[in-house]
Amino acid sequence: MPVTDPISDMLTRIRNAIMAHHDTVSVPASKMKASIAKILKEEGFIQDYRVDESSHKQGNIQILLHYRGEGVPAIVGLKRVSKPGLRMYVRKGEIPRYYGGLGVSILSTSKGVMTGKQAWKERTGGELLCYVW
Repeated sequence: MPVTDPISDMLTRIRNAIMAHHDTVSVPASKMKASIAKILKEEGFIQDYRVDESSHKQGNIQILLHYRGEGVPAIVGLKRVSKPGLRMYVRKGEIPRYYGGLGVSILSTSKGVMTGKQAWKERTGGELLCYVW
């Protein structure tokens, strides 16, 4: 069954895996999802990810979730901002700081997918994909 919003599907799969205390989660692969997983790894929200292209025609991304002491997940919440029915764009001066800088906003810019902090340094705006905290 085709998914109308693949990024939201990825975030929901991660959220469900964390709630069930799974170690890994598998999502269908795409370049956008791989770049979001790369940002999550760089920011310390997940341990690692790898793109496995041998399983299906499209391939899968295996995400190894990160838990802190006593099974507390590193990802407390995920929120999709820009949706297919209502795209949200921000200018370089309007990039939000989520939870006062404790969370990360992920943007899709003309220079690639990056965090809000990186986009602010690059002085570029773009589509506000999601918040992770």
